[in-house]
Amino acid sequence: MNAGKRTGAWAMLALVLTAALPGGALAQKVLVQPGNDAPIPSPSITSPSLPPAMPPAEPDAQLTLSALLSGPGVPLQDGLTWRIFDDRGEGARPVIVARSNDAEPHFTLPPGAYVATVTYGFASASKRIVLGGQSATDTLRVAAGALRLSGAVGDVKIPADQVTFSVFVPVGTNSEGRLVRAGIKTGELLRLPEGTYHVVSTYGESNAIQRADLKVENGKVTEATLNHRAATVTLKLVAAPGAEAFAGTAFSVLTPGGDTIREAIGAFPQVTLAEGDYVLIARHDGQVFSREFKVESGLDRDIEAVAKADATPAN
Repeated sequence: MNAGKRTGAWAMLALVLTAALPGGALAQKVLVQPGNDAPIPSPSITSPSLPPAMPPAEPDAQLTLSALLSGPGVPLQDGLTWRIFDDRGEGARPVIVARSNDAEPHFTLPPGAYVATVTYGFASASKRIVLGGQSATDTLRVAAGALRLSGAVGDVKIPADQVTFSVFVPVGTNSEGRLVRAGIKTGELLRLPEGTYHVVSTYGESNAIQRADLKVENGKVTEATLNHRAATVTLKLVAAPGAEAFAGTAFSVLTPGGDTIREAIGAFPQVTLAEGDYVLIARHDGQVFSREFKVESGLDRDIEAVAKADATPAN
């Protein structure tokens, strides 16, 4: 084949081939006849489209909280405990992310869902709060009242260090079904949810006990004085009425039926007892002495057991 024919053949074979590359780009190849000095074009590649840029993360936001008493709407200024939980959805274990004892706390938190809880004594309230990138304020309402207790014998107040109180929530027919708190002192403010409570007052360390059912109302302080019928007696073992008491004497106070109410050791221990009849047993130097006595409400006095020669030997 002569040169002219070959050139024509190559011209007929000049092809443009197009192939798809990954991402939809096109590669183009041009075949030219031999002897053609024109450069072969470089492949033309179109870059795949990139995902849009992510928006910047929202900044932390400040959450300001406050609490009001339900009903009267009085702001609560003290006795508060705040906790912020990360709301992870139903069934997930809540995690505390912040806490405060301030009246109006300020929390700085990332955007998201939270549960704010405030505790006021034994009363509490909670609320779900969703934060974006902006500051927010919210108020929780607490349904609560309070009890303030004291004790007396007749018209005479019992000293604060001689009486304590226990508060119970009745359960069914059991007035002392669930203990709320024991060892409450005179004048102490006990914050409670609205409801009816059973109060037990103990005067001294024996059997001088009084009970009452008290109602707590929202936004109110219920003040109550539990009146005891009791007296404090001083126990003595003497050689004769009015004589010096023997030291190191062991005393037992019994009911007429023989139940032990209180035991004490000393020359003249004091015992607070409910109004009623009792038997005093005194043990000293291997001998036992006894006498019966009566307690009258509000009448504090000495109870003397006389060491007689015909005393019963101690076992």
